[in-house]
Amino acid sequence: SILRSIVLFIIILKQLYLLLMDYIQGANRHQTVLFPPTLDEYVSADNPVRCIDLYVDRLDLAKLGFTHARLGSTGRPPYRPQDLLKLYIYGYLHKIRSSRALERETHRNIELMWLVGKLQPDFKTIADFRKNNTDPLKGVCGEFSMVCKRLGLFGGELVAIDGSKFEAVNHSGRSYTRKGLEQSLAATEKELQGWLEQLDQADRQDDSGPSAGDIVENITQLEAARAELNHLRERMVESGQPGASLTDPDSRTMQTAHGGRDVCYNVQIAVDSKHKLIVAHQVSSEHTDLHQLAPMARQAKSVLEVQTLEVVADKGYYNERQIITCQDEQITCYIPAPQHNGGQTSDIFSRKDFTYDSSVDGYRCPAGELLTYKSTVEKNAKRTRIYETSACRECPLRRRCTTAKRGNRRMYRWVHAGRIEAMQEQLQDNPEKITLRSQLAEHPFGTLKRAMGHGYFLTRGIERVSGEMSLSVLVYNMKRVLTIMGTKKLIEAVQAMQKPAQHFLNHFWQLWRQNNPLEKWSQPFTAIH
Repeated sequence: SILRSIVLFIIILKQLYLLLMDYIQGANRHQTVLFPPTLDEYVSADNPVRCIDLYVDRLDLAKLGFTHARLGSTGRPPYRPQDLLKLYIYGYLHKIRSSRALERETHRNIELMWLVGKLQPDFKTIADFRKNNTDPLKGVCGEFSMVCKRLGLFGGELVAIDGSKFEAVNHSGRSYTRKGLEQSLAATEKELQGWLEQLDQADRQDDSGPSAGDIVENITQLEAARAELNHLRERMVESGQPGASLTDPDSRTMQTAHGGRDVCYNVQIAVDSKHKLIVAHQVSSEHTDLHQLAPMARQAKSVLEVQTLEVVADKGYYNERQIITCQDEQITCYIPAPQHNGGQTSDIFSRKDFTYDSSVDGYRCPAGELLTYKSTVEKNAKRTRIYETSACRECPLRRRCTTAKRGNRRMYRWVHAGRIEAMQEQLQDNPEKITLRSQLAEHPFGTLKRAMGHGYFLTRGIERVSGEMSLSVLVYNMKRVLTIMGTKKLIEAVQAMQKPAQHFLNHFWQLWRQNNPLEKWSQPFTAIH
């Protein structure tokens, strides 16, 4: 009987447990709470949003040139530029870049409520902030680069330079080459003449065709389109550019990575080898990378503040003048020369069949004769040395060497060709540099385009696009540093960089905002802060 009682008791306990067990329950929405938690309790100590808040508060936005960084004596009080900047950095960090999407997030995102103090600016205010502060946004990105440098996150020895196409706010149908523009003008003119003839016919007789009002409307639209295309042609001729766009005048139709064509900007970056952080960036309207090497290398060297620097890039950057410019500024380049497969259509000896002998300063031809230096001329805007020999007249290989009936075979050599050849020899001795280039330069572009969704621009014009790109680079670097150091260590490091007085004012300002229910009272203090 005792055993039966124990078993029965266990069964009853099990049933009670099953009866009382339920899913995890949330808080009652209608429960009155006398002491609600503060907004700060909703944001953990290791939340990246605290890094954004600390970094922006330590910036001198007035010095950087932000609008409304100082209050005026008249007019309606504006939003603090610090709050709008925090809003944008948070949005770009979480794939929220449009002004309307950011406005929605201020109404429902608890992290943004904490970050901007429950402010809810409208989308127009948010969009105007990005549009009117292009240069200051570049400065904010540069300030974070200085933070990375002080934290020792830059190696300063080797950078990889690369470019990628980012889509512009311009449909491909509204971007023209010179040939395409002439074809569109001719088609528009032909269509316009057709409607003019129909208008004359409608005036002479009454038929069941289009009404005169519809014809005049079509003629008006075509005349406006023709005027727009003519203006675009004039602008193209004045600028000397091979193409132009209507929606975004600075964008160009470019060939993308997968062989297609789209209206884009050519974004250049220089990536440090230590932690794959971007040390320099630039937005260009040029289709190729031929003229980007020296400006990007010079900018990277300036940011890193080093005496010498190694730069690696792909063959798209192979520009001999640019390479020599870099070498003159103590920048060592590792760039492979492009391979030219075309141009050899006969049995005539090419330049590759001649070997330069530096010991005698001459070229050895396939027949074994030596072409010696004769003179120096200006060829293709380069100082070029000419080499030839008088043995060509009696040479049995003359027909394979030159097609000229008179004269000798000449070889042309740029005065700085030896320095280019020395670079190629260094590249052959260090083939791992090319492999390292793809690992360094392609990683940031992949992260920006795929992981962060920043493969296209939302603004127009190269100046505003450059400011938008600075936001993307800033957020990429911030994301990398958070991964490398962690949120708490980064917060501690940034706090250690602040001056004691500045840290006190920032802390006092946060307390003031949290405990001041009347927003207008905080406006005078905003000017002081």
